[in-house]
Amino acid sequence: MMAMTILHHLLFAVCVTLATFTQCLTGFAFGLVLLGLVAVFHLAPLLVASNVVMMMVLANAALLVRKMPDVPRGIITPAFGSSLVGVAIGVFLLDWLSGNALGIVRLTLGIAILACSMMLVVQAKSRPQLSSAGTFVFYGGVSGVMGGLFASGGPPMVFHLYRQPFDRLVVRDTLVLLFAANAVLRLVMVLARHSFDGTSLALSLEALPIVLAVTWLTRRYPPNWSPVTVRRVVFVLLVIAGVSLAVPAIRQMLPAAQGSQFS
Repeated sequence: MMAMTILHHLLFAVCVTLATFTQCLTGFAFGLVLLGLVAVFHLAPLLVASNVVMMMVLANAALLVRKMPDVPRGIITPAFGSSLVGVAIGVFLLDWLSGNALGIVRLTLGIAILACSMMLVVQAKSRPQLSSAGTFVFYGGVSGVMGGLFASGGPPMVFHLYRQPFDRLVVRDTLVLLFAANAVLRLVMVLARHSFDGTSLALSLEALPIVLAVTWLTRRYPPNWSPVTVRRVVFVLLVIAGVSLAVPAIRQMLPAAQGSQFS
C-alpha cells in the first residue's frame, strides 16, 4: 500500500464526515458510505477500511446503548445467533476473495451500496404482528455475512426490523447491539488472523474524533431538512459510490470472461 499523503488524509476525513452525517440522518449506512468512498478514491484497501468501520461500530455502541432493548428473547436470540454464524462465513469469504477475486469484492460492495440506496426510496410498511423467528434467522444471517465481508451488515436487518411493531428507539438499540456483537466477533477473528495492522489502528484513531464531533454537532444542531430531502441527498451519495465501484469492476471482469471463452 502506498503511503497516504496529507491530501489523502484530508480526503479520508471528508469521507468519514460524510459517512457519519449520513448515519446521523438515516440511522444506518455509515459503513457502506465510508467503504464506498474510500474504495472510490483508493485511499486504503477494503480490508483496512472494513477494520476502521468495525472499530467505529464498537465506539458507537458504547456511546448509544445503556440497557438491553425491549425485544422478545424468542426473536433476538435466533437473530443474533444466525448473524454471528454469518460473520464467520463473511470473514472467510473476504480472505478468499481478497486473494483470488478482488474485482468480485468491489462488485459485491457496489451492489450492496446500491441495494442500500434503494431502501431509502422504498417505504416499508409496518407489520401489525411480529414476523416469525425464521425470518429473523434469515435476515440475521444475511446481515452477518455482509458484516463479516465489509463490517457493515446494515441493510437487510434494518429493513426487516423497521417493519416490525417496535418503537424506533428499540429498533435503533437492537441494531446497534447486533452490529456491535458482530464487530466483536469480527475483531477477534481479524486479530487471530493477524489482519489488523498498524494502518487500521492509525486510521481508526484518526476517524474516532471526527465521528464523535460530527455526531455531537448533528444532534445539537440538526439540519432543518424534510425527510424527503434527506432521502434524496443520501440516495444520490450512495448511488454515486455504488456505481463508481460496480461499473469498473464489471469492466475488469468482462475481458477476463471473454478471454476464458476463447481459450
